[in-house]
Amino acid sequence: MKVIGIDLGATNIRGALVSDNSLSDITSVRIHSDGSVEAVLEDIYQTIDPLLDKDVAAIGIGVPSVVDTEEGIVYDVQYIPSWKEVPLKQILEKRYNKPVFVNNDANCFVLGEYYFGKGRGAASLIGLTIGTGLGGGVIIHNKLFPGRNCGAGEFGLLPYKDNILEYYCSGSFFKNVHGLDGVRVFESAKKGDPTALALYAELGIHVGNAIKAVMYTYDPERIILGGSVAQAFDWFQKTMWQEIKTLAYGKSAERIRIEISNLTNSGILGAAALYYDAQ
Repeated sequence: MKVIGIDLGATNIRGALVSDNSLSDITSVRIHSDGSVEAVLEDIYQTIDPLLDKDVAAIGIGVPSVVDTEEGIVYDVQYIPSWKEVPLKQILEKRYNKPVFVNNDANCFVLGEYYFGKGRGAASLIGLTIGTGLGGGVIIHNKLFPGRNCGAGEFGLLPYKDNILEYYCSGSFFKNVHGLDGVRVFESAKKGDPTALALYAELGIHVGNAIKAVMYTYDPERIILGGSVAQAFDWFQKTMWQEIKTLAYGKSAERIRIEISNLTNSGILGAAALYYDAQ
């Protein structure tokens, strides 16, 4: 059995056939993000068409937006101004005559980890993507929990200090709080610059507070960190753990497993896993 997984990104649409734990060669099409609804749909068709064969059971697609997961309608897609309300599931099912599953990209990330990555074997799992923003996905009792309006796991929007968690707990932290370019801070930290490393230590406190919010809300078995900032984990994990250990429930802080994603193509794998989760 094969499932087509599609990851709709800011600059490219990437897709592959997922079968068991393997991927086919990846198809990548540059997205016309400033184009019309139909122009972007054509980009999606160009990604899917080469992957189709008679053994394809379904198509899963992850999008950077809020989704009506029952109807497969996507709203206000980031980076694509024309996509205000697009019935993507209906459009793709009519074209391909295959079941189509649509969900938020952060939910696809956590599903990819659950089925193919470091989340395997966990009944409760939270995925946090720490990049330009802070996204999240929730698995409870072995099933994705998107919420009624696909809003579950949006920890980045929780009020925090004088703003929201995402303001402090993301790659934008360096710009937001210190007026610095995050890439330059990263490069300086790689060279051992003490000022840059101190900034990452400060970030770790905020990441720790985000994780505490997750634990107070869901008390999961594992938390998987992904996204660009997670690759700097060694520089902020000490202060992160110091903050986590202030959790009111000491046993929870002691037992939680926090892992860094090493899953390649998690967006594609997670989109395909939408089909598995629906079974």
